[in-house]
Amino acid sequence: MLKQRIITALIMLPIALCGFFLLEGASFALFIGVVVTLGAWEWARLAGFTAQPVRVAYAALVAVLLLLMHLLPALAPWVLGAAALWWLAATFLVLTYPDTSAHWSGTACKLVIGLLVLLPAWQGLVLIKQWPLGNGLILAVMVLVWGADIGAYFSGKAFGKRKLAPKVSPGKSWEGVFGGLIASLLITAIVGMVRGWSGSQLLMGLLGAAIVVLISVVGDLTESMFKRQAGIKDSSNLLPGHGGVLDRIDSLTAAIPVFAVLLWAASWGTL
Repeated sequence: MLKQRIITALIMLPIALCGFFLLEGASFALFIGVVVTLGAWEWARLAGFTAQPVRVAYAALVAVLLLLMHLLPALAPWVLGAAALWWLAATFLVLTYPDTSAHWSGTACKLVIGLLVLLPAWQGLVLIKQWPLGNGLILAVMVLVWGADIGAYFSGKAFGKRKLAPKVSPGKSWEGVFGGLIASLLITAIVGMVRGWSGSQLLMGLLGAAIVVLISVVGDLTESMFKRQAGIKDSSNLLPGHGGVLDRIDSLTAAIPVFAVLLWAASWGTL
């Protein structure tokens, strides 16, 4: 399994780096669109569909909607606004699972939620890419999420006692969340000092980082919740040793649109 994970990572990492940081404009949008469309194919399985024609049809629907969003950039505020509302709702649903699962367990509702998870992630990345320091900002949100994951892993292993959401993901603890949050705040503080942020800028940066990291945890738990409801371990086997695309990007699907909204609110760009 470890060998398989390493081989897959060695193949996928350069592809991902080139796609995220070397492509521009329509090519970048298409690259991210392919990733999101594969995620949609997996999400249809989480929604309860096993037949390939239905899963492919849902992925095709998502691809068409992505094209529509590309052609109509004025939709961006609505897409990101819907994402912000959804991730607030998702926080409540994760914390109250399985008591509130009846509210979203219908097939149609799961498919709509898939759109709220996937479409804003694409929109957020495409929007951020257009702003000043676009590549740096994309790297920033990834480093925040990955840094939080690493911090959460080690702090959870060392100190984890209080379960975060035992009915969703028994392995996660509050100590892990706090450790990941501290790691991300340290990264943000170092970046702020290196870039010479003022006191108010540093404070806002730390607040923004905390929000992004906490919502990334919700993204991770949300996919876990849907997988638990569907009775499956991985979203697919597209990435040998790593599971599926959604298993790799679940935290980012929540973090990216929220990060984009916070940047827009801070006047980094215009929607």
